Amino acid sequence: MNTIKNTFTTILISLLMIPIVFAQNKIVRIDGELKKWHKITLNFEGEDLSEYGKTNPFLDYRLNVTFTNGSKQYKVPGFYAADGNAAETSAESGKIWKVRFCPDAIGEWSYTVSFRKGKAIAVSDKNDAGAPVDFDGVSGTFKIEKSNKKGADFRAKGRLSYTEKGYLQFQETKDYFIKGGADSPESFLGYFEFDQTPPSHKYEAHIQDWKSGNPTWQNGKGKSIIGALNYLHSKKMNSVYFLTMNVQGDGKDVWPWIDVNERYRFDCSKLDQWEIVFDHMDSLGLMLHIITQETENELLLDIGELKTQRKLYYRELIARFSHHLGVTWNLGEENGPLHWTPKGQTDKDREAMAKYIKSHDPYKGFVVLHTHANPKAQDLFLEPMLGNPDLDGPSFQTHHPKDIHEITKKWISKSTIAGKRWIACQDEIGPADKGALPDAVDPEHNEIRTEVLWSNLMAGGAGVEWYFGYKYAHNDLKCEDWRSRDILWNQTDIALDFFQKYLPFHEMKSADGLTDNEHDFVFAKNGSVYAVYLSEVVETNIDLWGVTGKFDVRWYNPRTGGKLQKGSVRRVYGGKKVSIGMPPSKEKDWVAILTNTKKVQPVVAKKLALLEFKAMSDFSIQQSDKVVYYVDKGSKALAINAANKKYRNEYAAARLKFKGASGVYQLQLNTITENDGESDYVIKVNGSVVGKVKNEETEKSFERLNTEIGLIYLEENDVIEVSSRAVTNGKIPEKDETAWSRGRWESLVLNPFYEKSLEE
Repeated sequence: MNTIKNTFTTILISLLMIPIVFAQNKIVRIDGELKKWHKITLNFEGEDLSEYGKTNPFLDYRLNVTFTNGSKQYKVPGFYAADGNAAETSAESGKIWKVRFCPDAIGEWSYTVSFRKGKAIAVSDKNDAGAPVDFDGVSGTFKIEKSNKKGADFRAKGRLSYTEKGYLQFQETKDYFIKGGADSPESFLGYFEFDQTPPSHKYEAHIQDWKSGNPTWQNGKGKSIIGALNYLHSKKMNSVYFLTMNVQGDGKDVWPWIDVNERYRFDCSKLDQWEIVFDHMDSLGLMLHIITQETENELLLDIGELKTQRKLYYRELIARFSHHLGVTWNLGEENGPLHWTPKGQTDKDREAMAKYIKSHDPYKGFVVLHTHANPKAQDLFLEPMLGNPDLDGPSFQTHHPKDIHEITKKWISKSTIAGKRWIACQDEIGPADKGALPDAVDPEHNEIRTEVLWSNLMAGGAGVEWYFGYKYAHNDLKCEDWRSRDILWNQTDIALDFFQKYLPFHEMKSADGLTDNEHDFVFAKNGSVYAVYLSEVVETNIDLWGVTGKFDVRWYNPRTGGKLQKGSVRRVYGGKKVSIGMPPSKEKDWVAILTNTKKVQPVVAKKLALLEFKAMSDFSIQQSDKVVYYVDKGSKALAINAANKKYRNEYAAARLKFKGASGVYQLQLNTITENDGESDYVIKVNGSVVGKVKNEETEKSFERLNTEIGLIYLEENDVIEVSSRAVTNGKIPEKDETAWSRGRWESLVLNPFYEKSLEE
């Protein structure tokens, strides 16, 4: 009789739990839609365990599942899930283990399970550590179909991944991503309807934004936090910044463990409730910007080192949340010791954290480091991380908004030269008491629109999240209503819309030196398209030397958005310096976009090679300048006729259009010394200074001096300019005065440092 009952039960289970995989006499239940980019969950049943049990299921067990599809293979960590439904039951015990996986290919996938038990085995990377238990060795297959999602839903676009272009890219659509979203409240997860969470946030103003069919838990909990996300999505934002642990920090209301003082046991029900919220974020196209710690608690785990506590914390976060399609792993807010926070992690600690996350996240998610607000402090902690293969970018905090543009350009340049270009986002603005003010206080947001939002984007930055200052309503720790910055979200969307709709931004870079306006921002793909942001409308000329073709000039209003508009100048021509004209009105800020009417041929990848450009033959003398070079055939150089008193102490210039391979080069200028003056030289790329040289004092004239200037990243069609001055040192009498040097130089040498591959 028992045999018949057991058989009937097995058949009933097989009908209810679809799909089910039978493998090695074990049952694996697979939840979720079997579609590309959708979350699927493998459920396993082991022995009865508890969050509080004598044997720690989080530390002393290790579940890994390897998924394979052709050449693709992912080793995904699993986690203890109590009764498997803890978000609803608040269960603390049970037999269920889960693995969450997001397949990135259609067709058949196979999986193999490793489940082992042993002391602290969860933080061991040794395959044979501990002993196999329960469902170890189970294997099976499942078939994945195309996704049916559309619109902002990340499942329609694929996973966001790092690229060398300076932007994240969706793997499915190949579209590039620019971030706009909320930095506050940082304690977003301090929500009163999560289990075991202090009731810091209720978000009651957003209950109205919850919609029928949206997720909840435990008979209607979660409506206001889900509604808040709905509102942010309605404003076309795409990112939310939040801490997953602020023990001993500012808010003291978020932690993943079963108790504020616990470090080895995790709250299954709370984390499953977080997952409901995170799933909804995926469907809305909202990135999870996960801040794993803050400056006050960066020594809380293992005194800052990468040992058992920290590894376990990261493993649990990765196991439970890495499958989400838009994830930023932030190593820590305001990371590193300063005078006001004298104890902190070291360079070694930061390197270890980045490496652990990058190597254990099966999807190699986006890893960043949040900075201090002071540029000198940024130098202190970012410099040692340059070129690190495991860090994908800085998460900037900046005290003075006016510094953002130059800071962004600086670190994009430094990281590119170091071998791995960083994706540079502006995630917190100062002063800390102000940040992004409420609309009621600052209804136009003129300053931060210019100095933060457009400043970052026009420097080649990848976007902004808005921090709310602590002195104002709905501040960083107490924000309950994102509508308090409704106008700011609109302005952010307007900026993102411009870049996505009108610019090939992933092929462009900062080129502020191309205009004569010291207060504008220029973003360019040389020869093809130029964007010029004017914080104030003034007459502005752009230098289109070396460029052919006709350019349509249109204007965009960064306050109202909409279609491009006509200004006072409809069209300009390449090859010279031209005025971009005036926008439809002279009120506040405007953006001009100059687009070549002729399709520009795509850049073809070339091999990096040693290049020497001769001053006499390869450079074009700038005849329109106040001072003009002459060709000194005897010296095989360009020189300045210092006998003409108008040419003294003024720069002459010569240019060339770079046609070599994109890459990093060691720059060397070959000059000619003179005993009557130590001429100085300036090297510019796209109008911006990249190096300076001064000849050495000498008793002999016409000696060749080869001076290394430093490393520089060049792309095809960049305009390189060398200029020099005729000067006197007052030591060589000549007629009724002293002799002058002639600023002679012979060539510019580009010595390959390493090649930057061009992406399709």
